[in-house]
Amino acid sequence: MSLERQPTTLDYASPTQFRLVINQLPKTEFFVTACNLPGISLGETNFPTPLKPIPIQGDELTFENLTMSFLVDENLENYKELHDWLLAIGFPQSRKQFRDFRSEKAVVSNTTQGTSLDIGDVKKSTAVRPMFSDATLTVLSNKNNPVVEVRFQDLSPLTLGALNFDQDAADVQYLKTTADFTYTYYQIVKL
Repeated sequence: MSLERQPTTLDYASPTQFRLVINQLPKTEFFVTACNLPGISLGETNFPTPLKPIPIQGDELTFENLTMSFLVDENLENYKELHDWLLAIGFPQSRKQFRDFRSEKAVVSNTTQGTSLDIGDVKKSTAVRPMFSDATLTVLSNKNNPVVEVRFQDLSPLTLGALNFDQDAADVQYLKTTADFTYTYYQIVKL
């Protein structure tokens, strides 16, 4: 049936129409300038034969990292909340950093219970899982209406880029940095 193969939407997805919300980073949402919908791959195995190895589809999915770029506010608040999250996971000075971060996030989570931060199946950080956060990438239509949500589960930071200060800059280039995250998986939900 050729009618079933016809597209129902003729508008193209715009790379500028999106919103990224990471529950653990509330001060970053407004400043996100770029992010990716990570790629996904399924490994393969080769079955040896005397002539040519035969490729067989694998059974393990590999997700690429979620990468985002964001402008840094002048008080470095959005940079610091991601910086503190990384320090809590790595606790370079003492184990107290991990414990303090965990108890602080548990208090914040209990005070925001049932607010608009709940997004469908996306969960906030809790005392049981303070080092993780769920996130939602919302793809917007050309009229800025949400059409698709990409829901990331158990997100945690891997890297936070450097901030480069430079007196020789001719024009003001506001500070911008990138961050990479790993996660358990993501699902794409049509709204």
